Amino acid sequence: MELLVKRAVRGDAESFIRLMETYKQSMLKVAWGFFSNQEDVADVMQQTILNAYEHIGELKKTEYFKTWLIRILINNCNTLYHTQKRFQSQVELKEPGYLDSYPEENSFFYLLSLLHRDDRVIFQLYFGEEYTTREISEILNMKESTIRSRIHRGKEQLRKQIQREEWA
Repeated sequence: MELLVKRAVRGDAESFIRLMETYKQSMLKVAWGFFSNQEDVADVMQQTILNAYEHIGELKKTEYFKTWLIRILINNCNTLYHTQKRFQSQVELKEPGYLDSYPEENSFFYLLSLLHRDDRVIFQLYFGEEYTTREISEILNMKESTIRSRIHRGKEQLRKQIQREEWA
């Protein structure tokens, strides 16, 4: 994998395309953690690939390519989210309890949808992509203790929600 990254950094477009294909599923999972519709997910994916292609020469360590790529994706997700929020200033934004749709009816995305928006990406990175709390803290520029407490709080929130649904 590092060889592909090195080639892509040197300008090999074919290597870059293979890298994007390799990490496409990981990127989609993170994007679905932010957005509930396919159009927004497609927009941030497209913008992320474009940004990565334009700035791949700035990658300092090839072994951190995936982390670098996910960080670009998260930045693009945050930008789109805040842009949408500004345009909807007249309409009260409600925090959805459930996503409108799920990719391939995936139960993991259903569980993510039960979490607060800010915790979804942490859960996706920790449970979905198996990053460590230290790696997530570096990606999101947060304290590692904050990451751990959000994971704990999110698990409690999910536990309560699931218990409520079982009794309904």
